[in-house]
Amino acid sequence: MFNNSSLRRRTLARVGIGIGAAVAAMLALPAVASAHVTVQPGAVEGGGFSVVSFRVPNERGDANTMQLRVSLPEDQPIGSVQTTPVPGWKITTATRQLDKPIEMFGEQLDTVVSEVTWTATDGGIRSGQFQDFNLSLGQLPESGELVFNALQTYSNGEKVNWNQVSADPAVEPERPAPILTITPAAADRGSGATDDGSQAGQDEQIGTAAESDNGSLVTLALMFSGAALALSLVAALFAWRRDRRPASVVEAASEPAREDVNV
Repeated sequence: MFNNSSLRRRTLARVGIGIGAAVAAMLALPAVASAHVTVQPGAVEGGGFSVVSFRVPNERGDANTMQLRVSLPEDQPIGSVQTTPVPGWKITTATRQLDKPIEMFGEQLDTVVSEVTWTATDGGIRSGQFQDFNLSLGQLPESGELVFNALQTYSNGEKVNWNQVSADPAVEPERPAPILTITPAAADRGSGATDDGSQAGQDEQIGTAAESDNGSLVTLALMFSGAALALSLVAALFAWRRDRRPASVVEAASEPAREDVNV
């Protein structure tokens, strides 16, 4: 009896450890999936102005993110690039000369912003935190993609360049570049983004898309966690039943011997 009880306790302990490990791994999925620099939302309507955010998480446990440098696409120059103040960060921009001018609101532009840099003036982005850096971009292409290069610099001097694009859309590279998908504008654009750069509707779109992305990741994690927990409980039940049967047989077999002794 003592041996069987000890075996059951050891089995249930191992199952409990397995449950904990599975749940922890599943809950860590959102953090792993969002560890790289991304552009939020991932898709906007083309032909007008949009406000997008470069989301920068800090996955390092021993260093803070102190700088982000975003290089804009060279093959698709953007005529208007505007920043907004970020508390605790200094913003600088660099420009480049175009070989061929582009037209914007009837004007010919031969110089555009080539990169934007945010440098921390305080503690930067600490471990387990993230920061959004907003840019207003326009006019956007009618459709297609804008591929950005993002250079993340840490307080220990480490630099991570997020600039890789996979030839296979199903395979994510180790250091994926932030990519903004441009979708054709709807026939009735409404009052979301007008030609004068009004962004009320686009700001609402960004918030909705970000909430949707976060909600999807949390739902996925909970589904996997629930499945792992259910499988672990089933395994525990089978282990308990398997260890329980021999104990019953031994007890049943030992009863006649005890009666013979009493007689």
